[in-house]
Amino acid sequence: MISIQNRNTFLCAAVKGPEESFKKTIEVDRLIDMLRDANPRELDLIVVENILAFSEGFWVRLAARIDLCKLDDDKKDYEELAENVMNIVDRVVHKTDEKIEQSTDVLKAIISPVMNEGEDAMWPPRNPEALILMEKEISNREKEGQLDESFLSEVNAQLRQAKDEVDKPGLQVMLQKVLQLYASNFLRKRSYAYKGGEVVVPEKFLESIIEAPENDWNRLLLDGLTVGKGDVSPEEFYAVTKKRIERILIRTEGGSYQQRVLVEYIKEIQARAEEIVNRLQGPAA
Repeated sequence: MISIQNRNTFLCAAVKGPEESFKKTIEVDRLIDMLRDANPRELDLIVVENILAFSEGFWVRLAARIDLCKLDDDKKDYEELAENVMNIVDRVVHKTDEKIEQSTDVLKAIISPVMNEGEDAMWPPRNPEALILMEKEISNREKEGQLDESFLSEVNAQLRQAKDEVDKPGLQVMLQKVLQLYASNFLRKRSYAYKGGEVVVPEKFLESIIEAPENDWNRLLLDGLTVGKGDVSPEEFYAVTKKRIERILIRTEGGSYQQRVLVEYIKEIQARAEEIVNRLQGPAA
């Protein structure tokens, strides 16, 4: 026998299915109504903003709405709407595909100095000039406006794939290097090292590391921090890295790949500093 509790569970599950379906139908109907009432300019915008909503369920519901029309004029209006929306969706998808291809080509151009050495990516590259060539390519592509969200999305997608391919560790490190070079190139464009005509030493020190190759970070940190040979205390350095992250969060779009890459770069620098400080004077109590 089915207990009362189990029977209630089955009833709830049975009711929940139609409820969810009904809610989705209402949402689709609202979207269809918005599209129907929009002018041509608004139609483009609504389609782009709701591009993920145009699934099979949307088209099935729109077809049902067409079938329910009693007047031929209304039916023709809906059929014309369906055609217009379909054309816009196709155009958006085509542009997206083109953008992905373009971003892939940009990434290939950036890593070509390393990939030219062989079929598999090797890191560090045998050619000492490879990293310099990568930096130049990133700088040139940035000036041309090609290092946008689509590009960063492509690098991150390739990086996720590389992490799953354990037999290609060089590719993963190389893609991480691309993101580091991007962040370094972007962040060096704005300086906070001068205030009121005077040098802000901790900021100047941070910027020297931002602009430096990762392989030089340890040396620079040892030369600049008070735990080594320098004049900047760890506390001062941590304060400016925190401030720089806050500035990034203010000046970049929330949740964007750009924001994530830039913040991660500063965090990498701070983590390296903390590692050196802890090694030389021990972790803070």
